Amino acid sequence: MTDRVLSLLSLSKKAGRIKSGGFQTDEAVKSGMAYLVIVSSDASENTRKHFSDMASYRDIPFRIYSDSGSLGHAIGADMRKSLAVTDEGFAEKIQELIDKAADTRRFTDGKEKNI
Repeated sequence: MTDRVLSLLSLSKKAGRIKSGGFQTDEAVKSGMAYLVIVSSDASENTRKHFSDMASYRDIPFRIYSDSGSLGHAIGADMRKSLAVTDEGFAEKIQELIDKAADTRRFTDGKEKNI
Protein backbone atom coordinates (compact mmCIF):
# COMPACT_ATOMS: atom_id res chain seq x y z
CA MET A 1 0.00 0.00 0.00
CA THR A 2 1.82 3.10 -1.21
CA ASP A 3 -0.99 5.59 -0.58
CA ARG A 4 -0.02 7.32 2.67
CA VAL A 5 -3.60 8.27 3.50
CA LEU A 6 -4.77 4.66 3.23
CA SER A 7 -1.73 3.53 5.23
CA LEU A 8 -2.59 5.95 8.04
CA LEU A 9 -6.22 4.83 7.95
CA SER A 10 -5.00 1.25 8.35
CA LEU A 11 -2.82 2.23 11.31
CA SER A 12 -5.71 4.19 12.83
CA LYS A 13 -7.95 1.14 12.57
CA LYS A 14 -5.35 -1.06 14.26
CA ALA A 15 -5.20 1.53 17.06
CA GLY A 16 -8.99 1.38 17.40
CA ARG A 17 -9.49 4.96 16.19
CA ILE A 18 -11.79 4.37 13.19
CA LYS A 19 -15.56 4.00 13.09
CA SER A 20 -16.73 2.78 9.69
CA GLY A 21 -20.01 2.33 7.87
CA GLY A 22 -23.00 4.61 7.88
CA PHE A 23 -24.35 3.79 11.35
CA GLN A 24 -21.01 3.90 13.20
CA THR A 25 -19.93 7.08 11.39
CA ASP A 26 -23.26 8.69 12.27
CA GLU A 27 -22.89 7.72 15.93
CA ALA A 28 -19.28 8.96 16.12
CA VAL A 29 -20.26 12.34 14.71
CA LYS A 30 -23.36 12.73 16.90
CA SER A 31 -21.50 11.71 20.07
CA GLY A 32 -18.65 14.17 19.41
CA MET A 33 -16.02 11.43 19.01
CA ALA A 34 -15.22 12.20 15.33
CA TYR A 35 -12.37 14.52 14.37
CA LEU A 36 -12.58 13.82 10.63
CA VAL A 37 -15.28 12.34 8.40
CA ILE A 38 -14.28 10.70 5.11
CA VAL A 39 -16.73 9.60 2.43
CA SER A 40 -15.69 7.60 -0.63
CA SER A 41 -15.83 9.21 -4.05
CA ASP A 42 -18.28 6.56 -5.25
CA ALA A 43 -20.79 7.17 -2.44
CA SER A 44 -24.21 8.40 -3.51
CA GLU A 45 -24.93 12.11 -3.64
CA ASN A 46 -27.39 11.60 -0.77
CA THR A 47 -24.70 9.96 1.40
CA ARG A 48 -22.19 12.72 0.62
CA LYS A 49 -24.70 15.44 1.44
CA HIS A 50 -25.84 13.70 4.65
CA PHE A 51 -22.33 13.44 6.09
CA SER A 52 -21.20 16.80 4.72
CA ASP A 53 -24.15 18.57 6.37
CA MET A 54 -23.74 16.64 9.61
CA ALA A 55 -20.01 17.37 9.84
CA SER A 56 -20.45 21.02 8.86
CA TYR A 57 -23.11 21.55 11.56
CA ARG A 58 -20.71 20.18 14.19
CA ASP A 59 -17.56 21.88 12.80
CA ILE A 60 -15.90 18.56 11.95
CA PRO A 61 -13.65 18.44 8.86
CA PHE A 62 -15.18 16.50 5.96
CA ARG A 63 -13.31 15.05 2.99
CA ILE A 64 -14.15 12.91 -0.04
CA TYR A 65 -11.36 10.45 -0.72
CA SER A 66 -10.66 7.28 -2.69
CA ASP A 67 -13.24 4.63 -3.56
CA SER A 68 -15.22 2.41 -1.20
CA GLY A 69 -13.19 -0.69 -2.05
CA SER A 70 -9.88 0.98 -1.20
CA LEU A 71 -11.22 2.53 2.01
CA GLY A 72 -12.61 -0.82 3.12
CA HIS A 73 -9.44 -2.70 2.21
CA ALA A 74 -7.31 -0.19 4.14
CA ILE A 75 -9.24 -0.86 7.34
CA GLY A 76 -9.54 -4.60 6.83
CA ALA A 77 -13.20 -4.66 5.86
CA ASP A 78 -15.43 -4.91 2.82
CA MET A 79 -16.33 -1.79 0.92
CA ARG A 80 -16.89 1.27 3.11
CA LYS A 81 -18.62 4.42 1.90
CA SER A 82 -18.02 6.41 5.08
CA LEU A 83 -15.78 6.45 8.10
CA ALA A 84 -14.89 8.66 11.03
CA VAL A 85 -11.43 9.12 12.53
CA THR A 86 -11.77 9.37 16.32
CA ASP A 87 -8.21 10.41 17.19
CA GLU A 88 -7.25 14.06 16.79
CA GLY A 89 -3.62 13.41 15.82
CA PHE A 90 -4.47 10.82 13.17
CA ALA A 91 -7.28 13.06 11.88
CA GLU A 92 -5.02 16.09 11.46
CA LYS A 93 -2.32 14.14 9.61
CA ILE A 94 -4.80 12.34 7.34
CA GLN A 95 -6.56 15.62 6.54
CA GLU A 96 -3.21 17.25 5.76
CA LEU A 97 -2.25 14.43 3.38
CA ILE A 98 -5.63 14.49 1.60
CA ASP A 99 -5.40 18.25 1.14
CA LYS A 100 -1.81 18.01 -0.08
CA ALA A 101 -2.79 15.33 -2.63
CA ALA A 102 -5.65 17.53 -3.86
CA ASP A 103 -3.33 20.54 -4.21
CA THR A 104 -0.78 18.47 -6.12
CA ARG A 105 -3.43 17.33 -8.61
CA ARG A 106 -4.91 20.80 -8.93
CA PHE A 107 -1.66 22.64 -9.66
CA THR A 108 0.28 20.20 -11.83
CA ASP A 109 2.55 22.16 -14.23
CA GLY A 110 1.76 25.42 -12.43
CA LYS A 111 -1.75 25.59 -13.91
CA GLU A 112 -4.93 25.07 -12.00
CA LYS A 113 -6.87 22.10 -13.32
CA ASN A 114 -10.37 20.87 -12.62
CA ILE A 115 -10.38 17.68 -10.61
